[in-house]
Amino acid sequence: MRMQTIPARILWAVDVMDVRPSDQVLEIGCGPGAGAEAICARLETGRLFAIDRSESGVDRTKRRNSKYVDAGRLTVRQIDLATLRVPVKRLDKVFAFNVNLFWVRDCADEVALLHDRLVPGGEVFLFYEVTRAQSLPEVVQKTSAALTSGGFQVSVVENKAPAVVGIIGRR
Repeated sequence: MRMQTIPARILWAVDVMDVRPSDQVLEIGCGPGAGAEAICARLETGRLFAIDRSESGVDRTKRRNSKYVDAGRLTVRQIDLATLRVPVKRLDKVFAFNVNLFWVRDCADEVALLHDRLVPGGEVFLFYEVTRAQSLPEVVQKTSAALTSGGFQVSVVENKAPAVVGIIGRR
């Protein structure tokens, strides 16, 4: 099997998250599994619960990260955030990369679910690859407003190369 590399933008985002060995993490929109791989590599006693609405995304993540699935560090499910029932009592971190839910429509229910499941001080990390500079202010404003309305304190981080913005909500 061909070795897959983890894109620099994903590595940067996971570095910003500062995943700890015992963290309980939820990934929204796991897609090809690169984020799951980067996160699971940092976990020891912690676990990652990764979700995607796409069957192919779930399959790709499971295949790419079979060693973490086999070790019990990674669980992957085909489901959307709105209908999710998180299998851990409390989450330390939530991760999403290029998931537009938080700025394209009302997501108050989803944000409330995340706020409820995060431990005090837990964080939501929503990263977006900047492909159209003119849309960046709208993405940051709408995502920040959704998190703030849900009770999160928001900060924004940017990486110029690769061009990625992260909106971080702290409970």
